[in-house]
Amino acid sequence: MSTSLQNISVKYTDLLSEIETGQVKIPQFQRKFVWNIKDSAKLLDSIIEGYPIGTFIYWRTNERLRSVRNLGNIVLPEPKFGEFVNYVLDGQQRLTSLYAALKGVKIGEEDGKTSDYSEIYVNLLAIDEQDIVTTEIDSLQPEHLIKITDLMKGGFSIFKNYPEEFHEKLDHYKNVLSNYTFSVINLKNAQIDVATEVFTRLNVGGKSLSLFEIMVAKTYHIFENKSELESPEKIFDLSVKYEELSTELSASHYDTIPSATILQVISILLEKDCTRKTILKLDKIAFINIWDEAVSCIKSSIDFFRSYGIVVGRILPYNALLVPFSYFYYKNKHNPTGDMKKRLEDFFWRVSLGFRYSSGVEGKLVQDISKIDKIIANELPRYEWKVLVNKEFVEANGWFSTGKSFNKAILCLYAKQKPKSFDNNLDVIIDNSWLKIATSKNYHHFFPKSWLSKNRKDLDYYYVNHIVNITIVDGFLNKNIIKAKSPANYMKSFNSTNDELEETMKTHFIDINKDGIWDNDYDTFYKNRLSRITKALNKLIIPQEISTVELEVYEDTEELFDEA
Repeated sequence: MSTSLQNISVKYTDLLSEIETGQVKIPQFQRKFVWNIKDSAKLLDSIIEGYPIGTFIYWRTNERLRSVRNLGNIVLPEPKFGEFVNYVLDGQQRLTSLYAALKGVKIGEEDGKTSDYSEIYVNLLAIDEQDIVTTEIDSLQPEHLIKITDLMKGGFSIFKNYPEEFHEKLDHYKNVLSNYTFSVINLKNAQIDVATEVFTRLNVGGKSLSLFEIMVAKTYHIFENKSELESPEKIFDLSVKYEELSTELSASHYDTIPSATILQVISILLEKDCTRKTILKLDKIAFINIWDEAVSCIKSSIDFFRSYGIVVGRILPYNALLVPFSYFYYKNKHNPTGDMKKRLEDFFWRVSLGFRYSSGVEGKLVQDISKIDKIIANELPRYEWKVLVNKEFVEANGWFSTGKSFNKAILCLYAKQKPKSFDNNLDVIIDNSWLKIATSKNYHHFFPKSWLSKNRKDLDYYYVNHIVNITIVDGFLNKNIIKAKSPANYMKSFNSTNDELEETMKTHFIDINKDGIWDNDYDTFYKNRLSRITKALNKLIIPQEISTVELEVYEDTEELFDEA
């Protein structure tokens, strides 16, 4: 059935009736009612003056969306199950204003104030360019004013209270409002993506609605039939579900996972595809019924990352990594062990170091599901992208910025070491709120930038602000003790308080006796730490043919802290 546009005219009485019976709804993706009582008075004044007030555009459908079920905060009934609903794509502010003013309701505002829309009046003395409909009444006598609500009730019992000279005018104003024809365009038989595109073009100047906003509207469901749902809930509201999930994940420091990733997970589990088009076509009930299992798979994936040492979501190289890992736990209900675990880790590092999801994510996720299937079948997948892990590669990509997937991969490597605090050899607490920006006090340039700028003016700043010079520390040490001191200076103070300093620094890929620390030798430090980081990364990747993967291969028996 093709999409069609239907132009109709609706009178005041019919418009109000549709609203009051629940046939007109405001979809969730509409903005809130923001007009004030003066805006509403101006609209009614335009009608009485005979000016056009624009066209209302509805999406007419029997789908049930998450909606702002009331206009403003006016409580209205739900339509009967299976009936068509007119979702307002354009005209919410005007429609709500009309209804509020003509019914004289009160609307609460965000600041706690309440506007009484019964306090909109017709000025019976208005002439020339004066507003006929107004809220400014201080300078007028009661017999020169009539409430809009009283005007619409009309009749002798009300009009008799006004001087006879105004009766003809009162009848005229009432008839104009009662008989005003509102122009309505119905968008019929349209899919939700078409309806939201229409909304986008009309309301937000070309700024597209997010896929999540659309899916919140689409998947909203009131269960009339208990057999539809595999859980006892009566309503499914994706926005509420996502908020609940984010709250749960905050305990594990993975509440940074975006809503789009959650949609990709569900789509992959249902269709093995996660393009926007596929997500929009997902069956509502299937989406709802798989939600709990999808959440369970996401949590299992996060548990895997955390147990692996990646204890916060902010340093995950790609949020999209949750998609293949969730698929793994959907197909394989047990934690991986042995070769399966090594192959899953290998997949993680190949994606993270190979810039895999830096572009074309949706298509690559579909391809990578087949690799996860191979891992589940206890086979080693073949990879079509190269992972170049040598010192030149790490050096070339190491300019420190927390938004870069490569840097995040190295931070994951650091976190995997469970870095210890310089002063007491206790675990450094890694928290999302500390790792938002590159200037965070938890990202410590081991050779402070200010010290290098004074003492190594010949050194290119690229090597100063390099991931090789970054350590993860407690903010207190960085801000209050280390500051801009040289490594030889501040490490001497830690050496006197931490009997295990040598072991502490190894958790940061640093050897205090071999890396020129006591001589403030940045070149030796940089060269040795770069070598250790490269070696550590190589140990995480399963070598394949050189035509597919280029590696600097190190024997498993080689120690990271051998002399570079």
